Amino acid sequence: MGQVDFLQPSRPIMAPKTGPKTGRLVVVSNRVPVPSASGTPAAGGLAVALDAALKARGGLWFGWSGKTNDMPESATSLRTYGAVSYAVADLSRRDLEEFYHGFANRALWPICHYRLDLAEYSAQHTAGFFRVNGSFARRLAKLLDEGDAIWVHDYHLIPLARALRDMGFSNRLGFFLHVPWPPDDVASGLPAYEELLRSFAAYDLIGFQTQLDAQNFVGCIERSGAGRALGDGWCEAFGRRFRVGAFPISIDTGAFAEEARLAEHNTVVKRTRASLDGKSLIIGVDRLDYTKGIFERINSFGAFLERHPDMKKRTVLLQITPKSRSEVPAYVQIQRKVAEQVGNTNGKFGDLDWTPIQYMNRTMSRTALAGLYRMARIGLVTPLRDGMNLVAKEYVAAQAPQDPGVLILSRFAGAAQELDAALIVNPYDKQGVATAIARGLNMPLEERKERWRAMMDVLESNNVEDWSKSFLDILLEDQPQPVNGRAAPPLWTTLDG
Repeated sequence: MGQVDFLQPSRPIMAPKTGPKTGRLVVVSNRVPVPSASGTPAAGGLAVALDAALKARGGLWFGWSGKTNDMPESATSLRTYGAVSYAVADLSRRDLEEFYHGFANRALWPICHYRLDLAEYSAQHTAGFFRVNGSFARRLAKLLDEGDAIWVHDYHLIPLARALRDMGFSNRLGFFLHVPWPPDDVASGLPAYEELLRSFAAYDLIGFQTQLDAQNFVGCIERSGAGRALGDGWCEAFGRRFRVGAFPISIDTGAFAEEARLAEHNTVVKRTRASLDGKSLIIGVDRLDYTKGIFERINSFGAFLERHPDMKKRTVLLQITPKSRSEVPAYVQIQRKVAEQVGNTNGKFGDLDWTPIQYMNRTMSRTALAGLYRMARIGLVTPLRDGMNLVAKEYVAAQAPQDPGVLILSRFAGAAQELDAALIVNPYDKQGVATAIARGLNMPLEERKERWRAMMDVLESNNVEDWSKSFLDILLEDQPQPVNGRAAPPLWTTLDG
């Protein structure tokens, strides 16, 4: 079991000026996958992606504890397991509301997913977002050494690097955005848009899921007049020079494939197979979110049943959709809307001995999901907009090579840029998706094998370790310098509440 101690907020906050260059990797994310008391690492995409890199270099993972505590900048809890330490800090209820439920998920999330119509604007939430990032930076500053390379993750923490720069830190700082980044005419709808671009410019390397996202970001820099592209991924803006690139995140392909192979003995998998009684399974797995296209997917499945009455009682759509962000009104509405549409579809097409859609609002174990993916004849992954969508990659990795299923994939998922051997669809076109479902169910074995093999080759050549290595190799290699000696002005004196 690891050591536990508490860092007191009275410790002075300053950039390290001397001391050994430890070469640690410091990962910062909104949530931290702290291992269990026995030291067992947490499961999950980001945890798997970064665990090996942290262990190889020795490192620290810092972020929010998931708890609230109204003591101002209360102590940071630090646990160490081998070469890796995990540091977590609480938020106050006010911080949680303004930073997380407010600006991050009511303004940034919808606009990053091209939904200006759902964005909510609040000066209080905007100030809270920057204030909490400043607080995280002050807590992290106490833990940093001079040689640490810092890798910050996702939209919640865009301003973190600028806060550290304002405190005098010159460490290598990288950022990876897991969600899409929209073009300038959408992104500029964000509150404090220019300050967010300034915050991005404080990093040395900014990574996106796709080339389109990276191009959109560079377009924002140029169209805003903040800077320009220099070629080979280099940009200059706000007195700094930095790199921008696409680094499509992936999965631990081999491990997931093996888990799916062994999952046939899982209780949930066995019960599901028995309940199907020979029917073809179509599976959708999504967090309950308006970006995932769940409502449109159900409509498309209904259109499929309408056009192919011979498939009634021969197919079942299993939609697994854990609830999320119930504090945000838009999520309450989508939950009600999806549930009503499931009921309408089952009422219209179902029978006493057949329920067309099985709808589950709870989480499923990784092993059970792997086994269900392998069993499903079709993986229906049709988000309206998604940064990558690892469900698509997991579905492909889970398939039996001798009898693989068919992936139907939205053109608006980042994964479509790599998995182009899937049946690519427009999720807004329910007749087009219905046609793809019929084609997938009737696809000959040889075509299924050919398409699966092409996608599996992609996953085997770019697994999750390749993703983290490609980013870190560039972050640690390049040495950007200030442009004409100018520096970006501090943010925290103007927006820190």
